[in-house]
Amino acid sequence: MTDGFWRGRTVAVPGGGGFAGSHVVELLLHRGARVIVIDRDRSAVERNLSHVLPDLEFRAADLLDPDACLRALRSAEVVLNLAARVAGVGYNVEHQAEMFFDNVRMNANLLEAARVNGAGRFLVVSSSCVYPRDCAIPTPESEGMRGVPEPANEGYGWAKRMSEAQGREYASRWGMQVAVARPYNAYGPRDCFEPGKAHVIPALLQRVLSGQDPLVVWGDGSQSRAFLFVEDFARGLLEITERYACAEPVNLGTDEEIRIRDLVVQVCQAAGCSPRISFDSTKPSGQPRSCADVTVLRERVGFRPAVSIGDGLRRTVEWYRHSRR
Repeated sequence: MTDGFWRGRTVAVPGGGGFAGSHVVELLLHRGARVIVIDRDRSAVERNLSHVLPDLEFRAADLLDPDACLRALRSAEVVLNLAARVAGVGYNVEHQAEMFFDNVRMNANLLEAARVNGAGRFLVVSSSCVYPRDCAIPTPESEGMRGVPEPANEGYGWAKRMSEAQGREYASRWGMQVAVARPYNAYGPRDCFEPGKAHVIPALLQRVLSGQDPLVVWGDGSQSRAFLFVEDFARGLLEITERYACAEPVNLGTDEEIRIRDLVVQVCQAAGCSPRISFDSTKPSGQPRSCADVTVLRERVGFRPAVSIGDGLRRTVEWYRHSRR
């Protein structure tokens, strides 16, 4: 990625104080951008970006309010929409309507605010949750609108499909340069470790490091995922925005696939713990297999991950322990 594209540009990052957003903000500042972080309040920004607060501008906004979005995006040349309502499988199953409604509204409000304010480029951050349960593995982008999203995350999946459609129509109607990234399972420092809301890796790490024994894992352990370290995730989002703003989705992930039963073992090894492990097949486990076809990402964007799952888990454990001191 070239520093020149970002240097001197005013970039708004809704959700920039959060897990992935804070890493994107750090990278933007390193690339020489003028960064506006937009969030409901300063708490996440102060927690995750305290070391760079003097170098950015913070604007408070309720992203469910269209007028607040209009004010928040004034002067922005590029908008990277990292804002989303996200949670783990258990929460998603019980709150499908809220996951759909809030995520569609936020993306629609921000797209319109970007258009009105004259921002020429917009990143829609979609999700691998758009894909149906019976999608081909590895999954090509062409399957993103086929059938219905995987049932455990159906509300969120439909919301992300609608966000992609919104971006495509804004590009067609008003000539906005819209990039669409479909990320797969990011993890790493600053992730949400709150029980009931955390995704699989932080949820497992929190439980292992808190000394749970036995460690009971949802599903039978046969389901597989491909996890992307958050620093790679942030770099990928910027490279897609810079190089592939054609309103066509591109998977952002890795083909380093791992079964959950093997992931649990690696999490325990990274944490230096040896709990008894059991799997509860009566609980939902999400899509049986999830792995991106990264052909477009490699050939059109030129992106390759730099951090392996083993290295990423060790770095996440180190951060978690340091943050709890």
